[in-house]
Amino acid sequence: MQRRLFLQWTAALALTGCGKLPRLGLPIQVYYPGMQAGHILRDKPSTSPPTMRLKVGTVIVGSGIGGLMAAWKLWREGYRDLLLISGPELGGNAAGGRFGNIPYPRGAHYLPLPSLESTHIREMLQDVGVIERDAFATHPYYDETAILHGPEDRLLCNGQWQDGIMPTHGVDENERMQQQRFVDQMETLRHAMGADGRRAFAIPIAQASADPVWRRLDRLSFKAWLIQQRYTAPSLHWYANYCCRDDYGADYDRISAWAGLHYFAARGGHAANAADGVLLTWPDGLHDLAKKLMARLDPGCLLAGSAFRLVPTTQGVDAWIQTEDGRTLRIQADHGVCALPLHVAKHIIPNLADSGFHPIQHMPLHAPWLVSNFLLDGFPAEPEHAPLAWDNVVYQGRGLGWVVATHQWIRAAKPEQTVFTAYHALADGEPADTRRWLQKASADELYELAACDLEQAYGWRLRRHLKQLEITVRGHAMASPTVGFLDNPGLTALRQGWGRLHFAHADLSGYSVCEEAAWWGYQAAHRVLAG
Repeated sequence: MQRRLFLQWTAALALTGCGKLPRLGLPIQVYYPGMQAGHILRDKPSTSPPTMRLKVGTVIVGSGIGGLMAAWKLWREGYRDLLLISGPELGGNAAGGRFGNIPYPRGAHYLPLPSLESTHIREMLQDVGVIERDAFATHPYYDETAILHGPEDRLLCNGQWQDGIMPTHGVDENERMQQQRFVDQMETLRHAMGADGRRAFAIPIAQASADPVWRRLDRLSFKAWLIQQRYTAPSLHWYANYCCRDDYGADYDRISAWAGLHYFAARGGHAANAADGVLLTWPDGLHDLAKKLMARLDPGCLLAGSAFRLVPTTQGVDAWIQTEDGRTLRIQADHGVCALPLHVAKHIIPNLADSGFHPIQHMPLHAPWLVSNFLLDGFPAEPEHAPLAWDNVVYQGRGLGWVVATHQWIRAAKPEQTVFTAYHALADGEPADTRRWLQKASADELYELAACDLEQAYGWRLRRHLKQLEITVRGHAMASPTVGFLDNPGLTALRQGWGRLHFAHADLSGYSVCEEAAWWGYQAAHRVLAG
């Protein structure tokens, strides 16, 4: 390395609190999936007359996990008269990309072992080959290549890497005792039952207990609950807040205590060939599952385009579609499945408030995110005692850490290149203000945020490996389960459907994970099959 360049990098590190490094010509592509189409819907909806009319049994609008699950279930049951409209991004939050031969996630990147309540997930995983046998037993047998292998996660805590995300290095005995009390309490809650015989916390949440004793936890924030339970340890509060940002996109002082506890207590899947708590993952995250679902369908039932109007009628549903090649279609369907996020659905469904969901009063908080994929030549050096893990997090960092796309590659030596996927839930400030900033932010500003945790971990050593960067900006990435979300009457109404228009998106649960999106897609398919 040239001495002058070295001095430039170390000077940059010394002058910035985040450890910002100059980009030095790094190629950056900023990707805004759905933003242009969404803003057109908001500001200038299409009035083009249709150039073609189609009639179909069921039209499914949106190709995220909810829409794909609805299409998959219908197809699996022998229902063939369907058309799946892709929307502006195939796969939605389960989308992926590729640098050469290395696939990577642009959104969700793992799936926990499904619990006994998640029969819809088990059925799907069996059909696509991820569960190889005993899908509905307590301990199914999973495809070994999908099971996350170690080292699973690590935390850069007080200057040193440690195993696990709960901070332990440099933490005093009192804090560790509080951490253990919290872990024990969460284990107890995993087995808690409501008076109705259901688990207090279950996934999907439609299977959780409706017992008021448990649901009243939705009236206070997760932070308030921790304080109420006399948890004062800063490391534990950071960990609880990190988990809320990671799964819900918002800080723990906004997240419902019920949702905060649900994060730790709801999932309890097992495997015959893996330890409890192990995750399922692929190099491109949940995009692999999305591809598997699409592969179960006939390619002819997928149409590249976006809906700009969706209207329930006495006979069914009318959909107006702008195709990728510029045509305007009017589709008359016996049934419609709206698998779009609700902030989009409100612009294409006239009089949506007549369904019982008021777009202003009942809209969940939608959190903005960055998902940043760094292509690296080689790997930055790691301490011998702390090898690179699949998930790597910086204690009190601005982001949520990064996952390694090539981690699941089984080979004798490391590949010549890899991709680090860094996640940022932009929870500081109001989401609308953050979205406005994201629209105007330069590539340099986005880089500073995207690379912040990586630079804190690797310093100037990172730059010698960086080759290319893609930043995916998701302005409305996910619904956040804020205080009171369980009693949202608008979401309750949409879960019942509106005539022959059925809704299939994780927004219906008030928070965004694969199991919830898949549940509503599965339910929508059942309603179509029931006529």
